[in-house]
This record gives sequence, structure tokens and C-alpha cells, in this order.
Amino acid sequence: MSLVTETGRVPNDPALLDSLCLSLIPGIGPTIRRALVERFGSATAVLDASVAELTEVPGVGMTTARAIADGRQAIDARRRWQWCVDRGIRILTIDMPTYPRLLREIHDPPNALFYRGELLPQDGLAIAIVGTRHASSYGTQQARQLAAMAARSGLTVVSGLARGVDAAAHRGTLEAGGRTLAILPGGLEQVYPTEHEGLAEEIAKQGAVISESITTHAMVRGTFPRRNRIITGLTVGTIVIEAGTRSGALVSARLAMEQGREVFAMPGRVDSRNSHGCHRLLKDGATLIETIDDVLEQLGPMVEATPRADGTMIRHPAELQINDQEQRVLNAIDTTPTLIDDVVVRSGLPIQRILATISVLERRRLVRKTSGSQVMRI
Repeated sequence: MSLVTETGRVPNDPALLDSLCLSLIPGIGPTIRRALVERFGSATAVLDASVAELTEVPGVGMTTARAIADGRQAIDARRRWQWCVDRGIRILTIDMPTYPRLLREIHDPPNALFYRGELLPQDGLAIAIVGTRHASSYGTQQARQLAAMAARSGLTVVSGLARGVDAAAHRGTLEAGGRTLAILPGGLEQVYPTEHEGLAEEIAKQGAVISESITTHAMVRGTFPRRNRIITGLTVGTIVIEAGTRSGALVSARLAMEQGREVFAMPGRVDSRNSHGCHRLLKDGATLIETIDDVLEQLGPMVEATPRADGTMIRHPAELQINDQEQRVLNAIDTTPTLIDDVVVRSGLPIQRILATISVLERRRLVRKTSGSQVMRI
């Protein structure tokens, strides 16, 4: 099921149209939008406010206040939405309850997302793979293999559609039959780089191509870092594969750290410029990885359970590694102290096998014993 119910048509809900209208007013960035909605309660109330009331909000000057007050007259949200529908573009504003939870949690989430393809609830369990545009054969091979492993594990792979590592990560995911999200620095009508237009079409069939811009939006200074915050914001962690000391991938790593997300780096040759950025990250505390298992073992429990493709719920990324017996035992354990005798009854497995399985789940930090006879999910 898609996150958006208003697919293929313009919504009739005035609140959604007002949300889009507010998102498109020049000068209304994520921080000011949040302050406005916190002050007035909704996008509709913001658009209904007077210039005098609007200027009471910190960061809102007279020019911006007048633009907001004239917002509905200056911006025909219904026509803009129809423009997107006609081009196969879907819209998700931050006021929609199905806006990605992880992205909503960052300091400056996009006011709206415009995308081709489909966003699914399972994309809440995603990993970013980024790196240099000038990747070596080693870098592209590792990105492709790691992305394929991530996809087979059930992770959605997020990257920026750039040359080099990004493109290799997208292709590895597609080849493995997984889901991948490509975040563009400009609008959806202007895929960058242009030679990846075909790749973008493939991604839209097996995931989504996403932008925070409704227009073609030419690339300008600052566009790429803003794109990178979405890549890291949509994910539980960021993997860097090959990055020079001035690589944009290091910007992504810094953003991930600021957002409270895990950062991973793959080591490379010590005499390669493309390794210097990754090695710096490792010195600064990033987790060294060789396979996707290293990533899954490091990630902590999720704030909210996320559905798998089969509809079952996952509370910890490490659950993607476990076998059927381990899953059976885990399903029999509550998030509150559970008697091992109850686990025996619920799982239908012999006590010796359950105790051995609990030891495995403990090592993977999925459960912990609260006493000699009780265990609970973490």
C-alpha cells in the first residue's frame, strides 16, 4: 500500500491544498514553516492569519508575512497539484500523517516531497550508501555488492543518483530485486546527471525518485548539501564507500551524525586518495564495515516497529539476520519480562533449543534476560 492515498488525482481536502500552498511560498523554509504551524496550529490557520500576526513569529519579516497573506491568490495549489498529477508526480506534504517518520525527526525536514514511483511503509527501514563520483573499480564493485546484500536483507537503499558510488548502489539494489530511493538535487523534470535518466526510470519502478522541489529548479550552490540531508534523514544509518577529503559524502556523514544516525565506512587502500575520507571517518569514530551484517549488528532498536514486505513487523534491524527458529522464539518473547516457560508454550520448541536460541538473540542484542527465568525483547 502506498503512503499516499491521493495518487493520480487532485485531493478535495482544502487542508492538503493549503499545506502545499504554504510549502511553495518563497522564503518559507522548513524552520520558519515549523514555527508558523506551531504558532497558529495548521497551514490553513497560517494562511488565514493577518500580516501583523505573522510578523510576531520569529524569523518572519514584513516581506514574508505579505507573501503568506497573499499566498492563496499568488499560488493556485489545486492547479499546481494537477500539474504534478499530469506528469505522474506524487506529493507528500509534511502535514500528512504518512510523511516519513525518520525524515520528520530531523532539524529541517522538507516542507513537501515530490516523487515518481511509490513510497512504502517498509521504506522506514532504509540505509544510505554514498561515496565519490570518481569511484575506482573497487569502489563501484563494493557499492554494488553491499547494496545487493542490503536489498536481500530487506533494507531499502537510499542514494543520490550521482555518478560513481551512488549509481553503483542503485544498480546493485535493482539487480537484487530490492527497493531503492534516489534523491535529486533539483526537480523531477531535470534528472541530474542527464545520463542517468534511464536509471531514474528503473528506480521509479522499484522504489521512488524524490525531490523537495516542484519545478525544474536549476542546481545552485548549496543544492547538493540540502539534498544530502534528505538522503541521511530518510535512513537509520549512512555507509560511505570511497570518499576523498573534500568529498560530498563526508558532508552526508556529518549530517547523519548531526541527525543522530549511525555512520559506517568501508576501508580502502592507504595509498588511494579515495580512501582518505573513509579513513578519517573511521578515526573519528565511524564503524568499520565489510559486509551488511556489520551494519545490522551495530544498529540499535527502532523507535517504532516497521513492517517488512510480507507485513510482519520488525523492531530491530538485526532481526533481518535471524533464521526461522530464532524468529519463532523472538515472536514468543514480549517487550516486558516474559517467563521462559511461556516462551516454550508459545513457540512449541523444546526448552534446550529455546535456551540456546535465546543466547544467540542476546549476542545480537535483540533480547536480554531479566532474571534466571525471565527474558524480554529489547
